[in-house]
Amino acid sequence: MFVDECVIKIAAGDGGRGCVSFRREKYEPWGGPNGGDGGRGGDVILVGDVNTNNLVDYKYQPHWRAERGEHGQGKDCNGREGKHCILKMPLGTVVIDESSDLPVAEIIEEGQRVILRQGGNGGWGNTHFKTSTNRAPKRANEGQEGEKGNYRLVLKSIADVGLVGFPNAGKSSLTNAITKARPKMAAYPFTTLHPQIGVIDFPDVRRGDRHLLLADIPGLIEGANENRGLGHRFLRHIERCAVLVLIIDMAGTDARDPRDDYKYLLTELKLYDPALLDKPRLVAANKMDSPESAAWLPKFKRRHKVDVLEISCRTGDGLEKLKKELLKRVVAFRAREKKSLQAAG
Repeated sequence: MFVDECVIKIAAGDGGRGCVSFRREKYEPWGGPNGGDGGRGGDVILVGDVNTNNLVDYKYQPHWRAERGEHGQGKDCNGREGKHCILKMPLGTVVIDESSDLPVAEIIEEGQRVILRQGGNGGWGNTHFKTSTNRAPKRANEGQEGEKGNYRLVLKSIADVGLVGFPNAGKSSLTNAITKARPKMAAYPFTTLHPQIGVIDFPDVRRGDRHLLLADIPGLIEGANENRGLGHRFLRHIERCAVLVLIIDMAGTDARDPRDDYKYLLTELKLYDPALLDKPRLVAANKMDSPESAAWLPKFKRRHKVDVLEISCRTGDGLEKLKKELLKRVVAFRAREKKSLQAAG
């Protein structure tokens, strides 16, 4: 099961209670206080984990609590600190505070640690309350309560290339052909029910970008912005992509018009987030091995003045050219991003 959004309830550990104790030893009639402090409660910590790919662990176990601190003891023994609650998060997770509906953290790197809620401090033992006028204090502090909160986790996959298209356009076939991912393929719509992440390898590249991540989301349909079909709720997974690939069924399967398909795809992207149209994008004309495609392609180019890469996932024609073009555009995008960050810094 793939889960990309859920709500969790977390609580950091409470601090341990301070101890009231007095030194009682032979020949020490005025031993004085020796109560230890309580231990600090554990924190709730989020850790980026590349081996975690969705939020299913938190969908069915939404309550998480760190260990409380141990109470202080006599002989100036402080309580042990509570163990932290470590939550492994897939890269691309956005953490939103339910009370304010504002994002408070974003996990984007392997090993990244975010302390979401802090444990309470342990209470002081009676040793801290000894004064010149109060040699035998019978007072100790309770530990502080750990912080609590409700948070919504939203996964936005981190990928270099986002694959967008209508059902049966050949997205899963393309993912199978150029990556090691193996999404389900069949001759009916919506075989892809959740996003798939695949790795495009470039063994001939000796240094730098030898791998690209490709995100394949379920097919969009006209009116997806009105919650029709499956794909619209998964568009968040291409928000971070450097390049978008709009794959078009140029054979016009099921009496479709490839020209309208392209227009509808742009419309759905704009209705979801206009910023998606500002991303570099490629148009991949699939099924060019079909006789119908030869008739549709000139009509498509006359209406839409865009560069089109002709491919066939069935025969493999044009796939190497597509991979090289993707690498070229992703590298250029990263260079521009790096340059803009340096200018801003």
